[in-house]
Amino acid sequence: MVRDLLPECAFCALSAGAATTPVIFEDPSVLAFFPKRPAALGHTLIIPRAHIQDLWHLDIGTAAILARVTVDLAHALRTALRPDGLNVINSSGAAASQTVFHLHVHLVPRWRDDQFGAIWPDPSPPFTAEELEAAADALRSSLSP
Repeated sequence: MVRDLLPECAFCALSAGAATTPVIFEDPSVLAFFPKRPAALGHTLIIPRAHIQDLWHLDIGTAAILARVTVDLAHALRTALRPDGLNVINSSGAAASQTVFHLHVHLVPRWRDDQFGAIWPDPSPPFTAEELEAAADALRSSLSP
């Protein structure tokens, strides 16, 4: 049984065994399954079994496991479904469209001319060199040594 589950979290319920959708992969740390409303055939969600709210709360050990499973499943999707491309998507926070506040990674197989559409908006107005340098300085100073 997985520790650190939240009773009100839908993904924690799946992690605890209440899967109502096809499970693609599972081990003691990670669960991968098809979402209830897939964006494309083969769209797969990968979650840590323990409740982790978002990317900002992810520890490096769980990140390594999640990354390995993400890469393994990406290769499996390519072999099984032969898509033309693949989106790997994580949304952290409501402003980034996170709707289930349990960390998850979307693997979305893509085909030319599919119905999914573009994931990036039209380019925003360019930032000034000063704005870009200030952002770069802030990021560099925020990195852990």
